[in-house]
Amino acid sequence: MKIKKILNNNAVVVNDLGEEKIVMGSGIAFQKRKNDIIDPSLVEKVFIMDDPDQYGHLQEMLGTLPEGEIAASEQIISYAEQELEVTFNEHIHIALTDHLSFALERIRKGTMIQNTLLDEIRILYPREFQIGLHAKNIIREALQVDIPVDEVGYIAMHIHTAWKNAGVRGTAAAMAAMIRDLAEGVEQAAGITLERGSANYERLVTQLENILRTDENGQLLNELNPEIVRIAKERYTRAYVQAIEISGRVEEDYGYILSDSQLICIAMEINRINTRSGNGNIS
Repeated sequence: MKIKKILNNNAVVVNDLGEEKIVMGSGIAFQKRKNDIIDPSLVEKVFIMDDPDQYGHLQEMLGTLPEGEIAASEQIISYAEQELEVTFNEHIHIALTDHLSFALERIRKGTMIQNTLLDEIRILYPREFQIGLHAKNIIREALQVDIPVDEVGYIAMHIHTAWKNAGVRGTAAAMAAMIRDLAEGVEQAAGITLERGSANYERLVTQLENILRTDENGQLLNELNPEIVRIAKERYTRAYVQAIEISGRVEEDYGYILSDSQLICIAMEINRINTRSGNGNIS
């Protein structure tokens, strides 16, 4: 590997048998110049130009952002890959580092960071959230910046998107937002507000996630028997009508159409909360 361009002390563009690559490693460019040979033992990550736009963005980012921020981001990614036993798509190295840089800039300026999906992220993606908490420690130790828990949630979402390899950025966030809105709809229908972070709210969010869960082919995993649906419509008429109203808002906001089976499950959640909130206790 011969150096074509030094991006920073830990990243270089190389010519490897006629193929251009970005190579990263601690101190890999220390006391090096163009056309010098890279020590293979120092190579930690290699990026190949599969997508010219992303490749160019990565080069620009490595050449302009503070090395400490890049190193912290790479440490977070490596930790996440180790914890989840996966190798992420190269895009995470751009997405997370870019996000972290902007977040740190806002924090240093004293700008408030608010994550409106924090409770849902904590409940829906517990492993990713724990990685986010570890990232908080990495950032504190490496950059002497204490990020808020809202930012932990954003990091968790980046890790989740990379882990699931959804292909469309924001898909996981949209699902969390839809579940939040469904939960708020159930609360409004039942006439009660559950405390965020409580076991009761966690149970509701988990139930809603189960209602929306699908297999690899997009088929619902918890589809009810048609006869059960018919009987439940008669038994939970009022709650079913309320579930239809909630469904209309979800379809308008997210383009997601709830099935009859899902509507009945939501109606049953409304009824459960209604029934058990009479004395202020919901189990």
